[in-house]
Amino acid sequence: MEECFLDKIERRTIYDLAFKPDGTQLIIAAGNRLLVYDTSDGTLIQPLKGHKDTVYCVAYAKDGKRFASGSADKSVIIWTSKLEGILKYTHNDSIQCVSYNPLTHQLASCSSGDFGLWSPEQKSVSKHKTSSKITCCSWTNDGQYLALGMFNGIVSIRNKNGDEKVRIERPGGSSSPIWSISVADWGQKLSFYHLSGKQIGKDRVLNFDPCCISYFTKGEYLLLGGSDRQVSLFTRDGVRLGTVGEQSSWVWTCKVKPDSNYVVIGCQDGTISFYQLIFSTVHGLYKDRYAYRDNMTDVIVQHLITEQKVRIKGRELVKKIAIYKNRLAIQMPEKILIYELYSDDSADMYYRVKEKIIKKFECNLLVVCSDHIILCQEKRLQCLSFSGVKEREWLMESLIRYIKVIGGPPGREGLLVGLKNGQILKIFVDNALALVLLKQSTAVRCLDMSASRNKLAVVDENDTCLVYDIHTKELLFQEPNANSVAWNTQCEDMLCFSGGGYLNIKASNFPVHQQKLQGFVVGYNGSKIFCLHVFSMSAVEVPQSAPMYQYLERKMFKEAYQIACLGVTDADWRELAMEALEGLEFETAKKDRKKHGENNTELFLADVYAYQGKFHEAAKLYKRSGHENLALEMYSDLRMFDHAKEFLGSGDPKDTKMLIKKQADWAKDINEPKAAVEMYLSAGEHMKAIEISGDHGWVDMLIEIARKLDKAEREPLAKCAFYFKQLDNPGYAAEIYMKAGDLKALVQLHVETHRWEEAFALSEKHPEFKDEVYVPYAQWLAESDRFEEAQKAFHKAGRQREAVQVLEQLTHNAVLESRFNDAAYYYWMLSMQCLDIAQGQQTEMLKKFHHFQHLAEVYHVYHFIQRYTEEPFSFHLPETLFNISRFLLHSLTKETPLGISKVNTLLALAKQSKALGAYKLARHAYDKLHGLQIPDRFQKSVELGSLTIRSKPFHDSEELVPLCYRCSTNNPLLNNLGNVCINCRQPFVFSASSYEVLHLVEFYLEDGITDEEAVALIDLEAPRGTGKRDGT
Repeated sequence: MEECFLDKIERRTIYDLAFKPDGTQLIIAAGNRLLVYDTSDGTLIQPLKGHKDTVYCVAYAKDGKRFASGSADKSVIIWTSKLEGILKYTHNDSIQCVSYNPLTHQLASCSSGDFGLWSPEQKSVSKHKTSSKITCCSWTNDGQYLALGMFNGIVSIRNKNGDEKVRIERPGGSSSPIWSISVADWGQKLSFYHLSGKQIGKDRVLNFDPCCISYFTKGEYLLLGGSDRQVSLFTRDGVRLGTVGEQSSWVWTCKVKPDSNYVVIGCQDGTISFYQLIFSTVHGLYKDRYAYRDNMTDVIVQHLITEQKVRIKGRELVKKIAIYKNRLAIQMPEKILIYELYSDDSADMYYRVKEKIIKKFECNLLVVCSDHIILCQEKRLQCLSFSGVKEREWLMESLIRYIKVIGGPPGREGLLVGLKNGQILKIFVDNALALVLLKQSTAVRCLDMSASRNKLAVVDENDTCLVYDIHTKELLFQEPNANSVAWNTQCEDMLCFSGGGYLNIKASNFPVHQQKLQGFVVGYNGSKIFCLHVFSMSAVEVPQSAPMYQYLERKMFKEAYQIACLGVTDADWRELAMEALEGLEFETAKKDRKKHGENNTELFLADVYAYQGKFHEAAKLYKRSGHENLALEMYSDLRMFDHAKEFLGSGDPKDTKMLIKKQADWAKDINEPKAAVEMYLSAGEHMKAIEISGDHGWVDMLIEIARKLDKAEREPLAKCAFYFKQLDNPGYAAEIYMKAGDLKALVQLHVETHRWEEAFALSEKHPEFKDEVYVPYAQWLAESDRFEEAQKAFHKAGRQREAVQVLEQLTHNAVLESRFNDAAYYYWMLSMQCLDIAQGQQTEMLKKFHHFQHLAEVYHVYHFIQRYTEEPFSFHLPETLFNISRFLLHSLTKETPLGISKVNTLLALAKQSKALGAYKLARHAYDKLHGLQIPDRFQKSVELGSLTIRSKPFHDSEELVPLCYRCSTNNPLLNNLGNVCINCRQPFVFSASSYEVLHLVEFYLEDGITDEEAVALIDLEAPRGTGKRDGT
């Protein structure tokens, strides 16, 4: 336990406190104020004033957005996390306690005569009368029920609406008021209940009046404080574990900081104490058995190899644990229990009590042997029998820092002891004399002795690992950054140590092999390293390959074999056997092979002959043992191909082919590619021959190979064609594809090489390749900036979408480049293509047709406007430009297409109107221009025109006014409806050259009248009837 900070508010009792859910702030009820502290350093952030009398209670909502305080002034104040009061409501009596629902954030506020329920959603507080003063309250974790502790000894459990569901009446009645829930009353008892009201277990006697209770976040422990002027730590089952902090007055409140081991205590004299609880690891290890404390009262024994676990439940605080062979010792406050295994089976995990020593002991370290326990207290070691009788005692020169049982006969075990002054001793439990092994200058932190008792590893206070020869006292080596060390119990020269986030394995005097590992090394058995990280122990499987190869590099085969036996891969075993053979260490090689499951003596002897250079004798033995392939491999590896052929004789043709293939591989490796190609061909390895020829650019060789291949050998033929294409010989590639009958590949070849005539000829004969030819052709044309041809090619390929996309792109480019006449032409082409497609998609395509026709017409007329405004000379009469400007403005009533300038159009209209006597229209055009952004080059012209037009009469020449030839209505020169009559809505028909309104009326024929009859009717001098349809 460590005290973090302390404060005292003079003449103020601390009745309650609450942590912000994230743990950053602490709210304390002190007098008539709330004090807000920063929990990181204990500084006071801000006092809060709002109550007029003593504040009894405070609680924070789980969401961290608001907290509430209750006071003797009968009011409850809701505060925000920004420390601002936002709401205040009252009861009829002083407020005793408040509590927020952990899920719904509903607030329960309790007074001496009633309790209220409030939530942000409701306008008023719902209040419920009670039969007695409420002293404490708490919600269940699921937020469904509220428990109320009362002064008359009753606990009332209510639902979220305030209705009572369960009533618990304590035996003490009004003489034992409830002050805390789980039920702690002033009958000096602690009890636990189910929600149903059924008591769990018996009452726990406290011997003091409890005033407050607080659970840890996960519910594993609880704190209890009161009249005994201290806070006690209990398990969730009510087992007292110890004292947190002794105070000088009653403790009225204590709370645990969320998700931590920090505890704050508030007292009657105004003292505020803040502590950190440190739960140390209590554990013991012997070889592959690890025992550790769980929940402070239980002991779990874990078998690190099988991962089996057994729990030994206790009812008292476990202070120390020791384990050795089949013995387990557990120290509790008033006794030590000695356990033993039921059987001698190494896998047995069932323990039973062997002895009990009912006596209180004070010790720093506890060790158990077969018949004794060893207690270490500072400088003193005591050896006790299992009956509790002290048999022996040793007094050291300095504090004992480390102690370990290193084995021995039962009753005569040896202990390894390290002292703070650097002395290391060996003690036998049956001998009163302590043997000094060696003395070093730095304090001992960790110790271990090698399996043969010849070497000693020490970790000192400077985090250095030092290894000594016990007999000569010589320092063999030292390594930095160590916090713990362990020898391998199966190998004399191997140890491991941990530190700095790394595991270090050292074999003999070789360099350290490192790998990442968090925690402390506590044991090393074979290939398993036992590591303690925080509170958990794990067995890490570490392959011994690295140290094995370190021995192999120095030709230390026996030591390498010893390491390999601890655990290496099959490949490592094979490597060790081969290295031993090469080093003529035949005994080790033989053991390696046996270990790997190879017991053939003749085969082993053949390997020996081979390494001795007796190749022919080795070949005979390989053949006799049924491993001719090994003889061939030997000859091939030695490049003795003639001997290999002789060995084969007239054997299996497959073996001959394999030998030729190996010879070809060798020829390729020594840079004789032509010889390799010939050998591969004779071995039937066409692909390899083709690859070598292709990589070297031998076209003639490829032609020869390809012409000899059968047309069914498609893969080699395809490879040849690939190289022909790569070597820029498309003619030969085409020949190959024709031979193989691969028309698709042939088409792709023509397309890739842009041999379009051949491609078109193939597509004519085989229409299924039409897309494969025309689409790439169109794309090639487009990439070559031949867009119109590309568009036609797409159209021919039936790719209408791509054809339209090309045209749209052409149009867009023409507009951006101000080629409006070209844009008009492309839109006209687009409209005609839409008309062609319209057979399948009538409505959509017809709409597009009309849209593109409209754009084509607009861009066509704007071309003249653009030339008029941008070029110095005009080729059109003023009347034509006047008509064109009006036509264009009437066509832009809804939207203005890209590239078309309203400024240019209005400027042309203004100038021509003025020239033709349409002064009113000219003035209107100039007014419109002032509302637009005018380019600098036109600014003076527009300003001058605007001034001069004011001197002209405000009317238009009647000769210019257009007439509707259907209803004979005079139309204004600028028409908001567009190019239609304002009266009958008849569309005007314009001249394609002068854009004057023609004496034409478009109309639709009635049903039943043919075109010929209509022409005859029109030719009559006087029509005999009038049509009834639109436009007639």
